Amino acid sequence: MKVPFLDLHAQYLEIKDEFDAAYARVMDSGWYILGKEVEAFEAEFASYCQVKHCIGVGNGLDALQLILRASGIGSGDEVIVPAHTYIATWLAVTYSGAKPVPVEPDEHTNNIDSSCIESAITARTRAIMPVHLYGQPADMDSINEIAVRYGLKVFEDAAQAHGAKYKGQRTGGLADAAGFSFYPGKNLGAFGDGGAVTTNDDVLAEKIRMLGNYGSRIKYHNNVKGFNSRLDELQAAMLRVKLRRLDEWNARRKRAATQYLDQFKTETDIVLPVVPSWVEPVWHLFVIKSPHRNELQKHLAEAGVGTMLHYPIPPHLQDAYAESGYRVGAFPIAEKISQNVLSLPMGPHLAKRQQQLVVNTLKEV
Repeated sequence: MKVPFLDLHAQYLEIKDEFDAAYARVMDSGWYILGKEVEAFEAEFASYCQVKHCIGVGNGLDALQLILRASGIGSGDEVIVPAHTYIATWLAVTYSGAKPVPVEPDEHTNNIDSSCIESAITARTRAIMPVHLYGQPADMDSINEIAVRYGLKVFEDAAQAHGAKYKGQRTGGLADAAGFSFYPGKNLGAFGDGGAVTTNDDVLAEKIRMLGNYGSRIKYHNNVKGFNSRLDELQAAMLRVKLRRLDEWNARRKRAATQYLDQFKTETDIVLPVVPSWVEPVWHLFVIKSPHRNELQKHLAEAGVGTMLHYPIPPHLQDAYAESGYRVGAFPIAEKISQNVLSLPMGPHLAKRQQQLVVNTLKEV
């Protein structure tokens, strides 16, 4: 028996008729960019996130970059980011012209350590961009309180946290704006690239919508130098189908995570995810930590179990950021996490017998 890290084909098969109907609806319409499907998805996702606005864009990186640009953040500015995250968080800051300023993660939750943020603030700091890593919200009250005190903006990187809650409120409405990715492997994933921005700020929403459409409010009338970053009709139609199943599929992820937590609670060689009482994660990933990570991954691969590393090299040590001058040891907690993390199979279509094979294989070690 093989256990894939994530079974995307099973998602399609479960509600194939709905996906096929959505595809046919778009193709029969003859309208493929900025049409009724995008408008409907934006309204539905805004309602789901309990915010006023949703703007569909080309991908999650664009969502974050457009937020920064629309907020007037650029050359000479600094944005505080986690030292442990996918590089897209940093790239969004860089592409806006600003400088990403990393802060160590909390070694228990893996999210940005809010107690370290204040010491990273300078006269050039304009915003904080926390990431709801692995599907678990960051400590937003502490982060927002710091931002208010220093007059900073807060932008959520919610690319992994569709439907997650912080003290009862969904991600996407916990700060000035949020960027989502609809990459196929996300909890709410398209059948290609896609992204969105959510916000309650009317002015910011209008600027982002204009920037993502060549800087134009009216066709062929360009107010600013914009970009081509638009969620297309076909992806919007598919996302509308999946959005109706999101809470159900997230609940399945939660059951799988609970099973992992119960099975491994006595294993001394595995560090399990820590979930604060004030969050409801959606378990985009189930990430364990072990100093013997490589051996565990090898053993699981030999048993036919797919795993991944999120993430094996922190952004500050990537070649892409060599010019920043960071060396090994600059952010020891982030570096230790990157050496120990191992993501186990997780998803709404992970069968019980597949998960039991994962558990049994790890317990053999």
